[in-house]
Amino acid sequence: MELDERQFQQIMERIGEVMGQTRESVSIATSALSFSAKGLRGKDYLLGVTIDDMALNVTNADGDLSPDLTPVRGKSFDMTLSPLGIEVDVSGAEAITYEMVNGTRSVASGFKLFFPDLPDRAVKVGDSWPSSAVVEDKAGMTEIRLEFQSVNTLEGFEAVDGMECARISSKLTGTISGTGSQEGADLLFAGTTQGTDLWYFAVKEGLCVKSTSDSVTKMTISVTGPMTLTIPTTQTRKGEVHLVGR
Repeated sequence: MELDERQFQQIMERIGEVMGQTRESVSIATSALSFSAKGLRGKDYLLGVTIDDMALNVTNADGDLSPDLTPVRGKSFDMTLSPLGIEVDVSGAEAITYEMVNGTRSVASGFKLFFPDLPDRAVKVGDSWPSSAVVEDKAGMTEIRLEFQSVNTLEGFEAVDGMECARISSKLTGTISGTGSQEGADLLFAGTTQGTDLWYFAVKEGLCVKSTSDSVTKMTISVTGPMTLTIPTTQTRKGEVHLVGR
């Protein structure tokens, strides 16, 4: 079956405050991904995904922290997608990993919320529908679980890059929990997040053309071990994703 290639560019900016000190980091991610339809898995769609290219540039006050993504380029995995765009299974991506300064990371978390969740009925401008998602991420000795609830609303239609797109806004709330260890100390993570996503979905072409996101996460890191302390953190995140090749 002929491969259908999509190339996306993602720009993400994070500004964090830890115990009153502000730290800014900028992440610029680019990827070229090929998707191929592989038939049905029950009522869901089975897709083959190939990472043709991927790069991640990360800078903050400590300097350039960009990882080497050579190990993931050219790797493939299967993912299962529901007819409404829900990522049912991306476990095949768990084995595709790279090294960050805080440990080994998998590409799987980047595909768990890759597609927008569509309504299960016909909608008109102004209609809303709910969706939810769970993302689990592991880096080194740290494991984080994020649970999201969203209310999605069809706001209208507009042309983007020559395609007639549905403009969908998503009001998001969520919780964060997790555990970890560092230098002999145990870490416990707990917090909340809220934000807004805006999706532009080309209905005729069946493509997500563009999305923007803004969120604020407030989290507490409880440290126990040689010393005990509680670290409050706040992170503001802004992101934008564009379809730049099809």
